[in-house]
Amino acid sequence: MAPLRRIRSGLTWLVTFVYQNIVANLTVAGLVVLRPRLNIRSGIVQVPLDLKTDAGITMLAHSITLIPGTMTVDVAADRSHLLVHVLALDDPAATVDEIKRTLERPIRGLLE
Repeated sequence: MAPLRRIRSGLTWLVTFVYQNIVANLTVAGLVVLRPRLNIRSGIVQVPLDLKTDAGITMLAHSITLIPGTMTVDVAADRSHLLVHVLALDDPAATVDEIKRTLERPIRGLLE
């Protein structure tokens, strides 16, 4: 049963990543191209990590960075959290929850 769970987790991550990438591209285009004078509130959030392996942390960090409008800035030395820069940060808690729910959880199911 574990291989099926991993396949499902991998497909969940892939579909979510592609969807978030499309939405983020449209959002960033709207912010930067269509309304360049818009006041954008960017910031850095701390994302606590449930992932323990180097592969899982690396996959999450790269997934975040590949989504337009977000960039992984640093991994804590003790691997307890990531620092993520967000271009349009309206609700830090919701942003962290979304990263954990849509990216970290499927990666954890896939790799651990």
